[in-house]
Amino acid sequence: MYAELFRLDGRVALVTGGSRGIGLACAEALGEAGARIAISARSRDEGEKAVRHLAGKGIEALYLPADISSESAAQAVVKQAAAELGGLDILVNNAGIARHGDSLDVKPETWDEVINTNLTGLFWCCRAAIETMVAAGRGSIVNIGSISGYISNLPQNQVAYNASKAGVHMLTKSLAGEFAKNNIRINAVAPGYIETAMTQGGLDDPEWSKIWLGMTPLGRTGKPSEVAAAVLYLASDAASYVTGSVLTIDGGYTIH
Repeated sequence: MYAELFRLDGRVALVTGGSRGIGLACAEALGEAGARIAISARSRDEGEKAVRHLAGKGIEALYLPADISSESAAQAVVKQAAAELGGLDILVNNAGIARHGDSLDVKPETWDEVINTNLTGLFWCCRAAIETMVAAGRGSIVNIGSISGYISNLPQNQVAYNASKAGVHMLTKSLAGEFAKNNIRINAVAPGYIETAMTQGGLDDPEWSKIWLGMTPLGRTGKPSEVAAAVLYLASDAASYVTGSVLTIDGGYTIH
């Protein structure tokens, strides 16, 4: 009985930023559970490479190019996925960027780039998906937040990124309350330091990595698959009574 709750046979899932790292792992996890998969990413080369990777795992996936920092592109890619795959049951909002730097040095274009991609574009994707899910009478959205939505990281300064992820957490709760009546569950995960291209620079820095790992009780970085497993849970019927939650996956970093 319980294993069946995690199955997604016959459902359609779109993963934004699905060409690598956490996004690709999420696409793989949902595909293995039986969902039909669409992924979006800005880079066509990376998107097509991801589709080939998934095919090697026996998962057929559709690649849709999109830069979700644009309102029109964000809504269009969600609607395209639903049109081409016959609906949309699951949306995983993973597309995101990080920019480090002192707050007094942040340029307006850098602030806009981070906020538009990580928060504003995520909202437009949610809204387009919700429109489809309301008509269907069900749906599940999982947003990729961050421990940076709870704490201000050390030693790097990243004010725009932190603000964007705090916004993702509150946006998740707000939408969850608004659309629970439509049987649409909206949750988020808050990863800590995960082994991805986004964190590799920091992990390669002796000062940064010493602090990152030293503040993580489990004493290691996480793997994309460990985040993807939580996303699968939240997307599936195993989490049928879970909405408005932010599940932290950080090796204990935020218990301090």
